[in-house]
Amino acid sequence: MTPRRLVATTTVPRSLATTWDFFSRPENLEKLTPPEVKFEFLTPVAGVEMYEGIMIQYRITPFPAFTTDWVTEITHIEHHRHFIDDQRVGPFALWHHQHHFRAIDEHTTEMRDILHYQAPLGIFGTIADRLFVHRQVEGIFREREKAIKRLFL
Repeated sequence: MTPRRLVATTTVPRSLATTWDFFSRPENLEKLTPPEVKFEFLTPVAGVEMYEGIMIQYRITPFPAFTTDWVTEITHIEHHRHFIDDQRVGPFALWHHQHHFRAIDEHTTEMRDILHYQAPLGIFGTIADRLFVHRQVEGIFREREKAIKRLFL
């Protein structure tokens, strides 16, 4: 299977500095994750600002009746511009998530996510991706955009 690419762009009604401050703190990821995913940190992250090389472990339920541990590493950071997280252990064969930030004006920021992912298990993963995984990943991004609007409006 060729990795899938998903792009999501969100306008955040806050300055670039404020937007970056929120998204560069791993503890805020929980606020953006849909409740049905049952997101739980296993690594203490309260008050921690991310840095290149930080490994974050959490437990999620991405699909009903399927709970898994997930470990991601922040592999690249360019302050106020972008950061990248890559899965090290988890449910995907590939997970490479780029988060890009751009000031539209002094009170508004464009946040653009570029995700490359691949389901595991070869042909079975390809079938699962076509049947439900891709829809689930898109749904998580839609719910995250709603959470951003709730948190920032």
